[in-house]
Amino acid sequence: MLTRVVVAPSGFKESLSAEAAADAIAAGVRRVLPDAELDLVPLVDGGEGTAVALAAATGGRIVTVPATGPVGETIGAHFALLGSGDTAVVEMAAVAGLSLVPRDLRDPGATTTYGVGELIRSALDRGVRRILVGCGDSGTSDGGAGALQALGARLLDEQGEELPVGGRELTRLHRIDPRGLDTRLADVELLVACNPYNVLCGERGVARVFGPQKGATPEQVEQLSAGLENWAFVLTRDVAVPDTNLRYGPGTGASGGLGAGLAALGARLLPRFDVLLDHLDLDARLAGADLVITAEGALDHQTPRGKVPAEVARRAKLYGRPVLALAGTLGEGAHEVPGVDAFSGILPAPMALAQALVRASELLTDATERALRMIVLGTRLPLVSDPAVQADVSGTQRPSSVR
Repeated sequence: MLTRVVVAPSGFKESLSAEAAADAIAAGVRRVLPDAELDLVPLVDGGEGTAVALAAATGGRIVTVPATGPVGETIGAHFALLGSGDTAVVEMAAVAGLSLVPRDLRDPGATTTYGVGELIRSALDRGVRRILVGCGDSGTSDGGAGALQALGARLLDEQGEELPVGGRELTRLHRIDPRGLDTRLADVELLVACNPYNVLCGERGVARVFGPQKGATPEQVEQLSAGLENWAFVLTRDVAVPDTNLRYGPGTGASGGLGAGLAALGARLLPRFDVLLDHLDLDARLAGADLVITAEGALDHQTPRGKVPAEVARRAKLYGRPVLALAGTLGEGAHEVPGVDAFSGILPAPMALAQALVRASELLTDATERALRMIVLGTRLPLVSDPAVQADVSGTQRPSSVR
C-alpha cells in the first residue's frame, strides 16, 4: 500500500498557482489514502509564483514596489530577496505576465517588459550582488526591449527618434544607444532561469511558437518575427558582447525574447530547473516516495521541452519511482512524455473554458481521487502472470499447493 506520496505540480495558467494545485491534489489523495504521508513540493519554472516560492524556501522576503505593467499602467509588482541577503529574484510574470493583460487587450505587439527593467533597478537599489530573473508565463513579445529601455538604453529609429514600447516597433529600430545603461549592472551577476528550448528567431522562434497564445493574428506573428530578427541584428551590433548568438542561442526566446535582451547585457541564460529546484531539495524528496504525482495545465508534445511534469518524471526515474501526471487538457503526444507511467485529464465532461478555470481546484481534487482509486484497485488485484491466476482464467485445475 502507498505510504508516502510526493505531490510536485506546476501551476495551471490563469487558474491555480503551484501551491493551490498541490493543495488540491493533496485533498484528493486524502480522500483515498487518509493515512498517507504527503510531501507537497509546489514547483516553480520561472513563471508565476517563483519569487514567493524561493523566498519561502530560503527564509527570504518579498519586496513590493510600483512598476509598469505589460499594457503600460502602473501596478503593484514584487521581487524576492533570498535569505542569503545577496540575491534578488525578479519574476517577470509578476510585472509582465499574461495574466496581467486583460483579454480584450491581448496584443503582443503592444505589451512591454519595461516593468522588468524597473524591478531589476529596484533590486540594484537594495545592493544585491546577484539577480536571478525567472522567465515564464509572459504576455509580451518585445525581445526584452522594454526592459533595456527601463535600464537606460535608447532605442532609435532612422530619424534618431526614440521608439515607443512594444514588439511591433522593432521593425523600425535603426540604432541602440547604450550609453545610459545603469552602470551598476557591471557589478552584479545577472542570471536568467529559462527554458533552453525557446529561441528568438527562425521557424521555431518565439513569435511563431507563442505569439498566437498571447493573442497575435497570423499577420501579427509575421510582423513580430520580422521585428525580432531586426532586434537581434541591431542588438548584436550595438550592445552585445562578441560572439553572442542572440538569434538561436538556447533560451534567447524565453519570455517573448526577454532572454535575448538580457543576454546582450551579459546575463547567463541557464536551464531553469538547474537554477530553481536546488532550493527545494527535490531529488532527495523524490527518492523517498512510493508515488509521485505531478500536474500542469496541458500535457502534450510540448511537455518534454522543459515543462515541470517532464522534469519531475525524469528525476523520479533516477530513483525508480512511479509517476502519475494530471492535466487540464491532454493533447497530442501526452502518452509519450518520458518517465510518466500514467496520466489523466481532470475534466469529467466537456465544459466551457471559463467554467473549467473557475472550478480548477475542485476538478483537480476529484481527478486525483479517481486516479488514486484506480491505482489502489490495481495494487489489490493479483497479477495475470501468476500461474495460479492463469489457471483460474483458463478454467483448468489450480495446483493443489495453492490455497
